Amino acid sequence: MNDSTLQSIAPDLVPANYLSVANNARTNRDKQIRILLEKKKLPGHGWDNATIEYFVNELALMDSNNFLNRCGVGEREGRVVCELVQRRHYNFAHGIGRSGNLTDAQPKAAGSTILNNLTNALILDLIREAGIGSCRKALLVPMATGMAVMLTLLALKAERPQSRYVLWSRIDQQSCFKSIQSSGLIPVVIDTVPVEERDDTVLGTDLGAFRDKITELGASNVCCVLSTTSCFAPRTCDNIIELAKLCQESDIPHVVNNAYGLQSTYLTHQLEQANKHGRVDAFIQSTDKNLLVPVGGAIVAAFDREIVEHVSKLYPGRASSSQSLDVLMTLLSLGKTGYKNLVVERKELHQNLLKRMIAIAEKFGESVISGRNPISIALTLKSFGSDQQMIGSMLHRRGVSGCRVVTGTEEKSIAGVKFKAWGSHRDLETVPYLTASAALGMSRKEIDGFIDKLDQVLDERRVKAQ
Repeated sequence: MNDSTLQSIAPDLVPANYLSVANNARTNRDKQIRILLEKKKLPGHGWDNATIEYFVNELALMDSNNFLNRCGVGEREGRVVCELVQRRHYNFAHGIGRSGNLTDAQPKAAGSTILNNLTNALILDLIREAGIGSCRKALLVPMATGMAVMLTLLALKAERPQSRYVLWSRIDQQSCFKSIQSSGLIPVVIDTVPVEERDDTVLGTDLGAFRDKITELGASNVCCVLSTTSCFAPRTCDNIIELAKLCQESDIPHVVNNAYGLQSTYLTHQLEQANKHGRVDAFIQSTDKNLLVPVGGAIVAAFDREIVEHVSKLYPGRASSSQSLDVLMTLLSLGKTGYKNLVVERKELHQNLLKRMIAIAEKFGESVISGRNPISIALTLKSFGSDQQMIGSMLHRRGVSGCRVVTGTEEKSIAGVKFKAWGSHRDLETVPYLTASAALGMSRKEIDGFIDKLDQVLDERRVKAQ
């Protein structure tokens, strides 16, 4: 109800002084929404659920499928037969964008258009607040990280039609490799090499191999360099600053897979510095890992607006608005303060997890490999022999999820390409290990439970081995 509606309410329905108090409360909510739409910035503090739903419902009423006098005669009128589905989507049904552009406005869906554009604006604000202040544009795409990487590669390929190759710093994660092949480009795998970080020997970027491959293939034949920030230990963040310099020298685009890197101030700083000292064309991150929403979305961001706009225009047809709605409501519920608190808490929990895994390692004569990896920690399993995979299975049966056990002896075939020592991030066998991560949203209770169960499992396997 607007002011004119409230002012016309008859005095016999409610006393005027009561109505005035109620109207002031409504006006305060409207003021929050007005400021949000004017500034297009994250609110300092999170909104309450009632205000978020009030705002979202108001947006939904602006879409044609919710008009009282609607008379749809098209083939796509936002009709949803199941009431449960309607409620789940807050009556948004038209999706976002138009055929051929994810950011185009829809004549049938003013509310969905606002939802889309506002969400992208808030994401950009969040990225800058996270430490990447030079970022100029961000786009939420309704597909997971691997597909978003593929779409970005296709955009770059269109700009460099003669190019055929993507130089990829190996990370043993399937979707990243598949994204290159799905874009019709040829992946050139650059194995990682041992590097020293904080008294640890971790696996990092082979800069020399990148230089050699560029010389061998010719810079004009390389579509881009694809590097990675967030990854499983003992692999560390690629040296994206030096890679950015190399790409600038060679006039080759540089794409960074920043899958869960927004939650780490160290990784966001690396991205900012890479852009400052070299070339970073785009960086891509997952919404579920960084914003704690259901899987299905990714953010394509860049220091230059052009590449993001090109990606937006490559998307065929309209897209689901589910991811935009999830992200918008989550960002409004957290606000800047809420998200910063999550990031600080995650960093503290990482230090706690690292300390306790070091204690476990000392107890069983193993070691911890972490280096500068700000999220993932590796615990060696070299003294457990053939029981290494059993340890992973036993942890899983005890409710431990996300713990990765790597023996260094497995082979993996992806689309006809064989990878030796899968999980080791290079062809040479490495010491067997398990990983655990302190990711955004983790709780102290989860760390306590994991450490207790890990201690029990290692004790049990050690006793049986004797």
